[in-house]
Amino acid sequence: MNVLVVSIVFPPEPVVSSKLSFDISEGLAEAGHNVTVVCPKPTRPFGYNFNKEETNLQNFKKVVLDSYTYPESDILGRMRESFSFGLHSSRYLIKNHKNIDVVYANTWPVFAQLFIAIAAKRHKVPFVLHIQDIYPESLAGKQKRIIRNIILSVFLPIDRFILRKCTKIIAISSNMKDYLSETRNIDPDKIFVVRNWQNDSDFMNVSKSVSVTNSLFTFMFLGSISPSAGVETLIHAFGKAGLTNCRLIIAGEGSKKSDCVKASKNYPAANIDFIDAPSDKVHVIQQDAAVLLLPLKKGISLTATPSKLAAYLFSGKPVIACVETESDTGVCISEAGCGIVIEPENEEKLAEAMGIMFKSDSWVLDRFGRNGIKFAVAHLSRKVNLSKIISIIAR
Repeated sequence: MNVLVVSIVFPPEPVVSSKLSFDISEGLAEAGHNVTVVCPKPTRPFGYNFNKEETNLQNFKKVVLDSYTYPESDILGRMRESFSFGLHSSRYLIKNHKNIDVVYANTWPVFAQLFIAIAAKRHKVPFVLHIQDIYPESLAGKQKRIIRNIILSVFLPIDRFILRKCTKIIAISSNMKDYLSETRNIDPDKIFVVRNWQNDSDFMNVSKSVSVTNSLFTFMFLGSISPSAGVETLIHAFGKAGLTNCRLIIAGEGSKKSDCVKASKNYPAANIDFIDAPSDKVHVIQQDAAVLLLPLKKGISLTATPSKLAAYLFSGKPVIACVETESDTGVCISEAGCGIVIEPENEEKLAEAMGIMFKSDSWVLDRFGRNGIKFAVAHLSRKVNLSKIISIIAR
């Protein structure tokens, strides 16, 4: 079978969707399928240095399209990027449709998805769309009421149109499946739930061989420092908590990093450090944490599940999540029994949760960590979820 993989990001980009697309492409190739990947030039995360050797690609073909890219956080720039990549990738599909049996896409909403959906339908090529974020709700939730209503009225009908054109849809949580089925009037049998994963062997091996040597009790955020991440809340809460013999590490890059560095200057007595987080070192860096922090802006967790959740749980560390309790992230942490869930953007509650973790006995923290690993192995591993996606695409 000839498979076209349309991916918004791809190695050497050190983000989770990049790794997912690579694993899926490799898995399909190893299963005997002919795989071609189309992607834009690497730009994610914003500010990352890509002057590095690229992953050796042996089992499939990779085509880098000359589309416009915009890694910064600006709605007009992102829309132009989506439009450009959708145009270039759909042209590739149209030109080569006779040699393509199925399209798998993990790509930008809304235009990139729209162009691929139309081209696939027109040329009768089955189309599998992988949804990472519920759009346009995730965008509208960040805007004022008037702008929010405009966004929903314009883009929600387009998203309904796209999903109805799909042969199959992959959602990353049960909450997402139920929401999409209800709001888009989609047959739930058309939507398959497959969680995002991490390469669990990396985390399991390092957890046995690396120990925390720093004498300070370390709270850590590791991931993209984006507007939706709400990293500023961590900084303000930690600064106000006034905990002694503690530090806060912000690991990663993103469009809000400079603002976060500026915010940290308001707390000269607090020990706050910013470090790089190369993708191949995540499992090692997180071992320096006593507690991992997972904040999101209000409403974001209701329509999205952060990719860092799997990496956090596989690290065997307690988690403090600033998300809605009914969100997929909140439910996962509660079911796993691996940490504390508090409402988003509440600095006082977060500072209190930090104090609780700091004062907890080591055996309590260890139990949180073991519970997280157990849940991750059962639900968030590469082995469990990659085979599901390969089967969905192959069928």
